[in-house]
Amino acid sequence: MRDRRRSTGRDSPAPGEGTPMTGPGHDMPGREHDMPAHDMPAGRGVPAASAAPREGAMEREQFALWEDRTRVSLTPIAAPSILGLFGLAGATMMVGAWQANWYGTALTPLVLFPFVLTFGGLGQFLAGMWSYRARDGLATAMHGMWGAFWIGWGLLFLLVAVGAYPLALAPRIGAINQGFAFWFIALCVITGCGALAAMGKNLAMSAVLWPLAAGAGFTAAGFWAGTTWPLRVGGWLFVISAAIAVYTAAALMLENSFGRTILPLFAFRAGQNIPGRRASRPLEYRYGEPGVKIGQ
Repeated sequence: MRDRRRSTGRDSPAPGEGTPMTGPGHDMPGREHDMPAHDMPAGRGVPAASAAPREGAMEREQFALWEDRTRVSLTPIAAPSILGLFGLAGATMMVGAWQANWYGTALTPLVLFPFVLTFGGLGQFLAGMWSYRARDGLATAMHGMWGAFWIGWGLLFLLVAVGAYPLALAPRIGAINQGFAFWFIALCVITGCGALAAMGKNLAMSAVLWPLAAGAGFTAAGFWAGTTWPLRVGGWLFVISAAIAVYTAAALMLENSFGRTILPLFAFRAGQNIPGRRASRPLEYRYGEPGVKIGQ
């Protein structure tokens, strides 16, 4: 039976066996440092595979540990909410201002729908899908839902414009349209849930969603009852939400460009709100392997 000794770092030959070959590529099997990292026993001076190298470890030891592990390479992406929030702001501000009676007539949606369909709808929906890769459940839900809504809104008025949908049944300010009201009921409930979830992230995102949810609720009430004033209130709330969305998207874009906080997002970690300070420390391997960052 072979007697393993660690004093020299190599196995001692058993009686009757020849001297083992040495040098690169001729190490005897069974040495512990030749074992895969996930098979190394804990407590023998080598961390388990689930534990990253300690900050004070030597570079060569750290490099060897990471080299022996299975790698997962991720493609870094910019924060999808930059596009999503700008798309939301553009469509919501234009439609909200019209709904608040700042400008336009009953035919104004026929002019707005191409922009709303593409930038507010398609652009924001794509941002929601990219949020899956950023592992941001909140952004996935909010951008995905509102992007799909603006696509539907644009398609509805596209059908009206080409004569495929009766003009008499199209949504109009001051007219009862309970089917269209249900669109906004769903938006109000889900956006309210998103606003609650955003309070665990930062106050800027939450401030975007609260007036957005309230605006959807007032708009639903206006189309349900055929009353004008709730639609006007809803339009004002949409414009307020759009303005905050512009600020939030600009803050994310500036942070991405400069690598530090320029405009605070009012995160719950006080250090993330100081201009000039890095908002977060990326989790990455110093030799070039990208790390995993949850969220945006």
